[in-house]
Amino acid sequence: MRTERPEQASTDVPADRSARRAVTVFPILVLVAGALGLLLPGGFAGWGEAVPYLLGVVMFCMGITMTPEDFRGVAKRPWAVALGLVAHYVIMPGLGWAIAHLLDLPPQLAAGVILVGCAPSGTASNVVTYLARGDVALSVSVATVSTLVAPLVTPPLTLLLAGEYLPVDAGSMVTDILKTVLLPVLAGVVVRLLAGRYVQRALPALPWLSALTIAVIVAVVVAGSADAIKSAAGLVFVAVVLHNGLGLALGYGAGRLGRLGEPGSRAMAFEVGMQNSGLAASLATAHFSPLAALPAAVFSVWHNVSGAVTAAWLSRRGR
Repeated sequence: MRTERPEQASTDVPADRSARRAVTVFPILVLVAGALGLLLPGGFAGWGEAVPYLLGVVMFCMGITMTPEDFRGVAKRPWAVALGLVAHYVIMPGLGWAIAHLLDLPPQLAAGVILVGCAPSGTASNVVTYLARGDVALSVSVATVSTLVAPLVTPPLTLLLAGEYLPVDAGSMVTDILKTVLLPVLAGVVVRLLAGRYVQRALPALPWLSALTIAVIVAVVVAGSADAIKSAAGLVFVAVVLHNGLGLALGYGAGRLGRLGEPGSRAMAFEVGMQNSGLAASLATAHFSPLAALPAAVFSVWHNVSGAVTAAWLSRRGR
């Protein structure tokens, strides 16, 4: 869920209000969707096959908000973007593997936690960085590159770290990520280039479309794992809180070690600690089982809540 260049709108009170509203309402939507999936799983029976297409809608919305400035931002600060990319794809996969071993998770849950760690940056990380008074340009650049390289990075990392728990078909996973992530993002970029005038009018609605679509994905995934949630919810919640919390802290630490300054370090915290858990849920359902998608479903709820709370705390500390 992205806003249109929020760093340029920091002095625009309506835009600021809109971004705050989005990041506040989004976790509530996800919480409500998760509750519906848990309490009324039968209402979402048969929806599982729609998850990859729903994720494609979210990624298309992400692509359509991209501008040439996003890509120029990568060239302007290659060191900072490279640091963010390496930190993201080293810290979160490593934490997922370590937590799976530390908590002695069952194979399906262990593979699900690791898969969440191997996913690209979360779709709401840019908005949360903005609310935390972080470096939004860096956040956008890292999120863009981590998404574009996901087909090349996520499958081999999953094979390396989760292969000891379950068989991983990395080749098939590459194809799925290309279809559900890269192609929709590129299609969105092309539509923006060809029909920019019309797209501009629709931009305010896109974050809400993304938020609603992600909420539906969460409801479907939770419904598919409703029985497992009731029996393993506590263990999975501990794993998710540790994964997300340590990711935020270590991402911030990586920014400080890289001398990116306070705003850059805040951006790094969210780019490392917030994951595209919708993609992880889709891949887990397709390649493992609904139980393996459970960590991604819980992560979808938790990281948006923790991200919003952390952003509010950092913003007040900044003042």
